[in-house]
Order: sequence, then structure tokens, then C-alpha cells
Amino acid sequence: MPDNRDAATPAGGAATVDAPRRKLFSTGVTGTLLRDRNFWPYLLGNLLSNTGTWFQVLGQSILVYRDTHSTVLLGVLGFSQYAAVFILAPVTGRVVDRFDRQKVILATQCTALTVSATLAVIAGTGHASAPLVIVFAGILGISNSFATPSMMAYAPSLVSREVISTALALNSVTFNIGRALGPVLAALVIDTLGPAWAFGVNSCSYVAMIVGVLSVRALTAHTPPTTRPRLSESIDLVRRNPKLAGLLCAILAMNMATDPPITLGPPFMNREFHHAATLSGILIGGFGVGAVVAAFTFAHRLVGTRRTVMIALGTTGLGLTGFAFAPSLPIALAALFVLGMGYLSANTAATSRLQLEVADEHRGRIMVLWSIAFLGARPIASVTDGTLADVLGLRFGAFALALPALGAAAVLFFRGNRKVALA
Repeated sequence: MPDNRDAATPAGGAATVDAPRRKLFSTGVTGTLLRDRNFWPYLLGNLLSNTGTWFQVLGQSILVYRDTHSTVLLGVLGFSQYAAVFILAPVTGRVVDRFDRQKVILATQCTALTVSATLAVIAGTGHASAPLVIVFAGILGISNSFATPSMMAYAPSLVSREVISTALALNSVTFNIGRALGPVLAALVIDTLGPAWAFGVNSCSYVAMIVGVLSVRALTAHTPPTTRPRLSESIDLVRRNPKLAGLLCAILAMNMATDPPITLGPPFMNREFHHAATLSGILIGGFGVGAVVAAFTFAHRLVGTRRTVMIALGTTGLGLTGFAFAPSLPIALAALFVLGMGYLSANTAATSRLQLEVADEHRGRIMVLWSIAFLGARPIASVTDGTLADVLGLRFGAFALALPALGAAAVLFFRGNRKVALA
């Protein structure tokens, strides 16, 4: 458990970053949080919602691939789904900081529920064309661009400050458990029942998130900033703080490397590994299993230092390279397992440290920048690997997205023991 220096941190001030050095999954702290009536409903709702999201993602990809067999349009689908995170960043930051975060989350979940349920009906009646699916993905992307930073900023307010690191780590684990379970379950549902059922499952997962949010309340009142918040102010804050900039850049590079198994999963499974495209969720599941294993074994012992991030970036890049050139499905799954472990090791630590480094009045806007690094890289990555796969082939299209992570790891390596932003 964090020591008294965390407890003594003034409200709204940046917490000490010493906490992540200790074991985040301490049995006592974790057990207490998992029994906390003001936290576990939110955590469970988030887990179910994250799992359902992969039903939506895979269902959309399968419909577009069946309709067109185009890797370019798969890239366009990914761009449509995540472009709003980047485009609307100035607006979402203001909304998250100025309005009640619980109400923002509820509004976005209700919107997403409506969109997903509508697409389920359209797909079930056989009218879901590729252009229509891409449009619906864009609408969901707009909703998610407000939901993601709101959830990230809201979660710390549900627990006392001395256990915030463990709460953030558990919240991060729900993303990766969802990534491990969701794609595999979605693949089975889509292969046996069809994409419409996948959209229906995702609709139900939004209900779980709504119930979870309604079951908890913030322990500290959210105080909107007295002046109109500007994204440029947060960018200036990051520019003046090389540590924050370094953490965001690391998250950006690692998340770009996670795109190929998602965007190019159906054609990889179909063309390279000679299985039904509907089973492509197994690839994403292999990545998710690696991330979950890392989360429950060694990731909680790591912090966002230069050495940690360098190793994680290198492991991430090598894992994706192994997947790109894997001669068989078992080897591809092993490479994706490594990719998941490398990605999670520093991403959880970097995100937790980012949260602890910023004051509450800046957290919403900084989490928007986090959203850009975490999800906003996906539009660029999707279009890039989708287009390169069409021009150079699937394997080189996937390998191209390993280069940012490998390049960033090389930069940190050659800087050696010199004092750097993440030290």
C-alpha cells in the first residue's frame, strides 16, 4: 500500500509517483477494492462493456470484409471508428472538465446503446452494407471520444487517494481481460450465429455499464475550472513537462503497434493461415491473453522509467514483427502473446503515472491527450497498414506498424544512462 506521502498529498495536487513502484495487486488492497460497494459495480460494468466492444469491432470488420474483401476499406473502417478521438479532442476536453463526468458517461453509453442496437436490427434483416457499417462505426466513434476520457477521469474519484494506483491498475486490467475474452467469444458467436448477434451482445454490454455507473458516486465533488479550459493549455503543460510528453509518446508508439491484428485480422486469418475470416478474433484474443498474463505477473512491478519503456517498446515491436512474418497460426499466436505482454507492461505503468502526475483540474484535458495517444493513433495506423497491405502485401503492411515502437526503443537505448524524460 502506498505510504503516508500519498495520503498527505493535497487534494487536486499531483500525487507522488512512488506508489507504482510497489505491488499494485497487493492481496489486501485489491481485495478491499473488489469488495468496495462504490467501486466494484463500476469495475464490473467496465469489464462487460469492454468485452462487448470487441463483439462490435469484430462484427464490423467481418461485414466489411465479406462485402468487399478490401484491406483498404478495413483501414477506412478503423479510421472511421477512431478519427473522432483526434478530431474532437478540443471539444471533449472542455466537456470532461466542465460537466458532471457521471452524466457525460451515461449520455454516451445511452447513445452507443441506441446505435449498436439499430445496427443489430439492420444486420439481422440483411441490409448492412459496407458503407453503412462504416458510417455507424463513425457515430460510435464520436460517442467513444467523449466516453473514454470521461471514464478515465471519473475512475480515480471513486476511491480514496491512498489506493488510487491499485484502482487505476484494476481499471486497466478490465480493458485487457475484455481484449482477451471479447474477441474469442465474438469469433464463436459470429461464426455460428452471425454479426447481428454480435451487435446485440454489445448493446447489452452498454446496459451493464449504465447500471454500474448509476450504482456508484464520486467521493470528491468535481469542481469545474473557473476559466474556460483550452486544449492548447494542456498541450503547453505537456510541452513544459518532458516527463508527460515522453509518457504520451511511448503510449502512442505502443498503441500503433496493436492495430494490425485488429484491422488486418480477417485477411490474415483467411489468406495466410487458411481459416475462416470469422475466426480472426482468435488473433486479438492471443494478444489479450498476453496482456492479462503480464498484468497479473510482473507488470505491476514496473514504472515508467526509461529502461522499462525501452524494454516494453522493443518487446512490442518484436512481437508484432513475429506476427507479421509468422509461417503458421500457432507461431502467430505466440508472437501476439509476446506483443500483448510488452504492450501492457509499460502502458499500465505509464498511464497510472500520468494520472498521478497531473492535478485534478487538468486531468480531463490530459486524459484527452491520453485518448489521442491511446486511441487517436488508430485512425492513422488503420489507414496506413490497410493501404500498405494492399500495395506491399499483408505481411509488410503489418510490419510497418512495428517500426515506430522499434525506433523509439532504439532512441532510448542509444541515449543510454543519460537523464531523459522518463527517468
